[in-house]
Amino acid sequence: MSESTEHEGVRLQKVLAQAGVASRRRCEELMADGRVEVNGEVVTQMGRRVDPVADVIRVDGKRLPPASQNVYLVLNKPRGVVSTMADEQGRPDLASLVADRPERLFHVGRLDTDTSGLLILTNDGDLAHRLAHPSFEITKTYVALVEGVVPDRTGKVLRDGIELEDGSASVDRFLVKDRSRGRSLVELDIHMGRNRIVRRLLAAAGHPVLELTRTAFGPLHVGALAAGALRELSRDELGALLDSVDSSSPAPGADEPGSSE
Repeated sequence: MSESTEHEGVRLQKVLAQAGVASRRRCEELMADGRVEVNGEVVTQMGRRVDPVADVIRVDGKRLPPASQNVYLVLNKPRGVVSTMADEQGRPDLASLVADRPERLFHVGRLDTDTSGLLILTNDGDLAHRLAHPSFEITKTYVALVEGVVPDRTGKVLRDGIELEDGSASVDRFLVKDRSRGRSLVELDIHMGRNRIVRRLLAAAGHPVLELTRTAFGPLHVGALAAGALRELSRDELGALLDSVDSSSPAPGADEPGSSE
């Protein structure tokens, strides 16, 4: 931070208090205890001024998102809803689920119409683009009901990679959660953002998808959120999400954003 920013910035304890960390006095105690960092540096000086937008502030290691007028929402998209704000064919779309929101919202990436689960909605267009772009390779978690009894060796096959029509693809983690009546319930992590990559990978492994749900996007989890319901990200969730973008290394030559399931 430049000297002029240092001079013109806001006192750190005030930024913390305005962000809802604690009272101003308690925030000063947190600083004195060495629990507050600015740009990786522990700050105990009470007069320290910061740029609340540009500086990365952490309390107990957790990132404090900068003050913003933007909104950040998690939606549990139901099956049968198109991942668009306006569908020309008149199918149920995302707009019908956020009709009571005053903001102009962007959806981060897409889920196939027959796929349910976690979608991020925001009016922060820059962050939406960064989160959706495959060059940032943010890990997503899916649970899939598939045809057939999945053998244990399939996990290694998927982790090692399978050659698809658009190149090799692999998962980061694979777990068989249940096998019954000729079907299997599996969970996987994947960071690739190619179109319908989860469905294509599982089909190539010999187990076509019957039902698919995205349960996590980076540090965010859909949890017990009901189908079609929305909730705002907590301060800690938003901080972790910003960290996931900052820590991701853009991959050269990545394609434009697409459906990753």
